[in-house]
Amino acid sequence: MSGEEVQKNNSLMVKLSKEYSRLGPVVKLFEKFISLSNDKEAALILSEDEDEDLKILAKEELMDIDAQLIRIEEEITPLLLSSDPRDENNAFLEIRAGTGGDEAAIFVGDIFRMYARFCEQKNWKIEILNQNESGQGGYKEIIVKVLGKGVFSQLKFESGTHRVQRIPKTESQGRIHTSACTVAVIAEMDEVDEVEMNSSDIRVDTYRASGAGGQHVNKTDSAVRLTHIPTNIVVECQDGRSQHKNKAAAMTLLRAKINDMEHEKVAKQQAEERKMLVGSGDRSERIRTYNFPQGRITDHRIGLTLYNLLEVMEGNINALIEALIQENSAQQMSQLEN
Repeated sequence: MSGEEVQKNNSLMVKLSKEYSRLGPVVKLFEKFISLSNDKEAALILSEDEDEDLKILAKEELMDIDAQLIRIEEEITPLLLSSDPRDENNAFLEIRAGTGGDEAAIFVGDIFRMYARFCEQKNWKIEILNQNESGQGGYKEIIVKVLGKGVFSQLKFESGTHRVQRIPKTESQGRIHTSACTVAVIAEMDEVDEVEMNSSDIRVDTYRASGAGGQHVNKTDSAVRLTHIPTNIVVECQDGRSQHKNKAAAMTLLRAKINDMEHEKVAKQQAEERKMLVGSGDRSERIRTYNFPQGRITDHRIGLTLYNLLEVMEGNINALIEALIQENSAQQMSQLEN
């Protein structure tokens, strides 16, 4: 990092600084481990001494050293697990209605508000990029950007199909209906890692925004749709009041989606090789069921069932997220042991 060439290259400096921050705690713990191991060897020699007092002191020291070595092992093991370089990044959160018609759209609204309240608790900021309202407080689709520290690390396991079982307000005979929505969490790209795209590969369409926004939305073509021709990825942004801002936001989302597509291919391959169930990024997979009549929420990937559904819908999803993170770490640990 102190080299002249690195000092001149800002993107390389940022990349190396991140790596330095990640490796620093590991190096410190390892140095302490080596020092304690040397102390243990010396104490073992003293424990064989003929002097009984020295033997007692040496054995006490050995017990203390062993306890410290165990603590270091517990601290260093999670740091040695393969960390996702995107964990500290902001993220795009996309929620779309699936099977279930109007009830599915209402469920999208409920899930969005659940995440919005969770973000509030974390002091994260939400920026709405695109929304397609359906009435009754629901959305056919809503796309937001979540900004804050460690956003992607907390939300990355939320991608997949979320299923709800409940009696709709419009159901006169009290029958339980099942509907679903899909959630996609995509990490925002760092500037140093941004995907290179040819402008000739991107088709830009502008149109008049719809929905809330007063007279402005009816007067200017501020909404922007970008199509990446090689991958056929389409993104839209219409929530900003200027076409320039909407295009910039859409371009950021498009870059993130292209990078996410490549990362998902690698993640799926690794998941197959390692037989990892959590974090494979498969968004067609049914990951969670919200059963309102029984007040029950079940995460099918890890077999976790909680009976605090109303609290969860108020944004208290820490228990679910922590369980998923721990399961992912446990799976990585088992791979290290094998």
